[in-house]
Amino acid sequence: MSNEWPLWEIFIRGQHGMSHRHVGSLHAADEAGAIKNARDVYTRRNEGVSIWVVEARNITASSPSEKGPMYEPSESKVYRHPTFFDIPDDVGAM
Repeated sequence: MSNEWPLWEIFIRGQHGMSHRHVGSLHAADEAGAIKNARDVYTRRNEGVSIWVVEARNITASSPSEKGPMYEPSESKVYRHPTFFDIPDDVGAM
């Protein structure tokens, strides 16, 4: 059993954006402590308007070694690519 506090992944939404961006990780006893620590560490210049904290052990991710089997099926679906569609000339640039 470890005496170390859980690891939290920190996401900050900036003043001029709508999405949260991963900015780093830190240890804290609980989610309230993680938010307070994240505020102190990652928003010292008032650059954030919202903070998300996620306990790292709750994140499930694919492995880069699984890239082929994970993403190859999408290559056979050309209709998902914008080059599949013809855009009328009168539409102009999109």
